[in-house]
Amino acid sequence: MNAKIIKPPAEELYKKELLALEKHDKGPKPLNWRLSPKAVRTFILGSDEPLEIEGEEIYIKKKFYGDDALIERCIVTLAGNRGLMLVGEPGTAKTMLSELLTAAICGISTNTIQGTAGTTEDMIKYSWNYAMLLAKGPSKEALVPSPLYTGMENGIITRLEEITRCPSEVQDSLISMLSDKVLNIPELGKDGVVFASPGFNVIATANIRDKGVNEMSSALKRRFNFETVFPIKDLSLEVEIIENESRKLLKQADIDMEIDRDAVKILASTFHELREGITVEGHRLDKPEAVMSTAEAVSVYFQSAMSAYYYDGGDISMDRVVQNILGAVIKESREDLNKLKNYFTIVAKQRSTKEGGLWTNYYSAKKWIK
Repeated sequence: MNAKIIKPPAEELYKKELLALEKHDKGPKPLNWRLSPKAVRTFILGSDEPLEIEGEEIYIKKKFYGDDALIERCIVTLAGNRGLMLVGEPGTAKTMLSELLTAAICGISTNTIQGTAGTTEDMIKYSWNYAMLLAKGPSKEALVPSPLYTGMENGIITRLEEITRCPSEVQDSLISMLSDKVLNIPELGKDGVVFASPGFNVIATANIRDKGVNEMSSALKRRFNFETVFPIKDLSLEVEIIENESRKLLKQADIDMEIDRDAVKILASTFHELREGITVEGHRLDKPEAVMSTAEAVSVYFQSAMSAYYYDGGDISMDRVVQNILGAVIKESREDLNKLKNYFTIVAKQRSTKEGGLWTNYYSAKKWIK
């Protein structure tokens, strides 16, 4: 695979880790799984002990920060007969977790359906090559399999992103496939039955801010085990995530820059406190309607770092940080601008007086909030 693609799939990005785990994996595996549940957990949560492969020591890095028990429950769900539904606020790494699970379990994380308002039942089940259909009639050769069809036939996991963005009738087409593990193709007659192979399952994700867009039916909900992925509550952990993810993005962009830890701390504090609606000192804040997620904070730092690299000689300025925060905040409502301004008036001003340093520059950058 081209090393210069923008975002390699997890099975390529962590290829050495997966090979090392596979080589040393002694645990029991469900049918058609690449790794045992224990090794899948290690792949996602990391390990302090290196694994040797071809004379090289491979360290398994921690990739998901949050509830470790959640990971175990997700893995056990996928080893059973029920689908896995990951729900939560935007930016809580639901998609990343879905990708990591599939990469470790079946080695293919790209077997994905992206849910949108335009998703049709054909995209969920199968469609036809109409030129071949007209020439030869209904046949296996004329059939164009969907990711769900591919998952059932090959015994691998199918990812369904943003399921509640799909129309309700499209969602309900999943019910029989999830319960009976069978896909019927009436056009092919007696040959038109696809039975799911061992290893098949579905991981779906849903954004709780989309609740009510296309609410899932009770029948479909019963086919899934629901797991909620919560935002990071520990500020120091959020700082670590922003650092690590920003470092990865800068490396992918071929930008040689050190992470400014002080800038990261200020950025993490701003996002964390606005999201929680309370400062570390105990002051209550109005929560913005915008998504103040860790993922958004990573994006803000990355944008600020790129601006510094290309325009400012490599030093991140608080002016750039505030300019990029504005882009993240003013998405849902103009009222969020006042909430951000209030944060600077109360919190940033107080800390610039008390702590000085970068907080002083941060408060001075308030001039961009107009």
